Amino acid sequence: MRVRAAVDLPILRKDFIFDEFQIVEAAAAGADAILLIASMLNDTEIARLRSLAEDKFGLDALIEVHSFAELERAERAGAGLIGVNNRDLHSFDVSLDVSRDLIKHAPSNAIMVAESGLRTHEDLIELQRHGYSGFLIGESLMRSSDPAAELRKLNGKG
Repeated sequence: MRVRAAVDLPILRKDFIFDEFQIVEAAAAGADAILLIASMLNDTEIARLRSLAEDKFGLDALIEVHSFAELERAERAGAGLIGVNNRDLHSFDVSLDVSRDLIKHAPSNAIMVAESGLRTHEDLIELQRHGYSGFLIGESLMRSSDPAAELRKLNGKG
C-alpha cells in the first residue's frame, strides 16, 4: 500500500500467482495488474484466475508465455494482455528471437508486451515495430548502479 500511495503509475504484482487469495491480496494492496505465468498453470487455472482478476477486481491480467503452445493457451483463456518472456524459465537462456517469432501468431485483439532481455533503446524500437505495445524490464534496471539513467538510455534520452 505504501507503493500505491507513493506513485501514480500502474502497479503490477509480479509474483507466482496460483491461488485466488493472491488476487484478493493484490487488489487490497492497490495493484492494477497481476502476472499469470502460463507454464505454471493449467488452462482452467489461467481462465479462472484471469476472469477473477479482471471481472471481480478490475485488475488487468498479464498472461506470460514463452512458446507458441503457451500463446495458444493464453488466447483460449481470453487473454487481452499477453507478455512474451524472452527468458526460458527452465534454462534461463535469453533470446529476443522468442518475441520476434511469437508476435507473428499474436491474437489481433491482444496487447502484446515483450519481457526480459531488453537492454538497449534499439531493442525496444525493433520490438515496437514488430507490434509490441509495452515492455517489462527488470534485470537491466536492477543491475544498474543508476537505474534512472539506465531508464533514460532505454527511452533514447540518455
